[in-house]
Amino acid sequence: MNFIISSSALLKNLQSIGGVLNSSNSLPILDNFLFELSDGSLTISASDLENTMKTVVKPDESKQDGRIAIPAKLLLDTLKNFSDQPLAFQINENLGIEISSDYGKYKLVGQNPDDFPQSSDMGNVEVLKINGDIISNAIENTLFASGNDELRPVMSGVFCQFSSEKLIFVATDAHKLVKYGRLDSTATKSADFILPKKPLNILKQNVGTDDIVEVSYNETTARFVLGGMELTCRLIDGKYPNYEAVIPKQNPNVLTVDRLSLLNSIKRVSIFSNKTTHQVKLKIAGSELTISAEDLDFSNEAKERLTCNYVGDDLEIGFNSKFLMEMLNHIKTDEVILEMSEPNKAGILLPSGPENDNEEILMLVMPVMIR
Repeated sequence: MNFIISSSALLKNLQSIGGVLNSSNSLPILDNFLFELSDGSLTISASDLENTMKTVVKPDESKQDGRIAIPAKLLLDTLKNFSDQPLAFQINENLGIEISSDYGKYKLVGQNPDDFPQSSDMGNVEVLKINGDIISNAIENTLFASGNDELRPVMSGVFCQFSSEKLIFVATDAHKLVKYGRLDSTATKSADFILPKKPLNILKQNVGTDDIVEVSYNETTARFVLGGMELTCRLIDGKYPNYEAVIPKQNPNVLTVDRLSLLNSIKRVSIFSNKTTHQVKLKIAGSELTISAEDLDFSNEAKERLTCNYVGDDLEIGFNSKFLMEMLNHIKTDEVILEMSEPNKAGILLPSGPENDNEEILMLVMPVMIR
């Protein structure tokens, strides 16, 4: 197996799939990239058993088709130190690898490619084509709200609901929830599944806004194909909680306020909040919003006032400042709407008028009880 390839082209392709690799693996073969040369095309794979990524690159020259597993870290570290130049790879029958460059030669030993996990056939799948900007925005607006609790794995991913009307993406950690919907993309059949956090992060790094992403899925697996890259991941097994049941439907108290003013005010005031609860208190009366925080243990206290638009009864409610700031950072409109009912019920944060008519965003944050 012999081929010649540009060092920078190879490095770029390896880095695009390298996000799948774990720093420590139970199987030594997973520390390698699988190289498969066939009909003048080089297919490179990386896997952690749960997720597999493939990329296809065209070598400048190739002969003798074959397969080899090459140590990933050693190869990446070597390629990072080359300026762009052609590299000649020669692999012998004993899995010996010799790389020739303008500077010299480098020898290493590969692994048996047969030990590398094979991609299973997905069988009957539903296929859907989605614009890259929809995938990118869906991940950006939901992933931050997903949980990290190992005892509740279903909440550590993003719940996807596809229907003939719209696509919905939901994430929650039981303290905050985000529901992101798109009306400009639909599926022929209704389906729902939970995507894990790791493949979503990899997708976020690799998907371009102009890409068309082909999504195929069945009951256990999802596959994303974009450009010359393919990502296959195992879905999270389990039933997602009924998120609609926790979204309060009657919210008579409606606050409209400048987003950046609110965000910056919370940033300043939260410095003085309790370091355990991170609680900030919102007190709304008429057209005045008072934001305050205190840490009784250290006698720290801060208070700011903002003008706002408010419809409803005078209200005092507490929220975790970290959650509020995260949500405000992910909304792009100039103003935001905060809908509330009572101090012990969740508040709903909405953009004031969508940036995109085909986009729906709803963010829910649970209150922190005021003592």
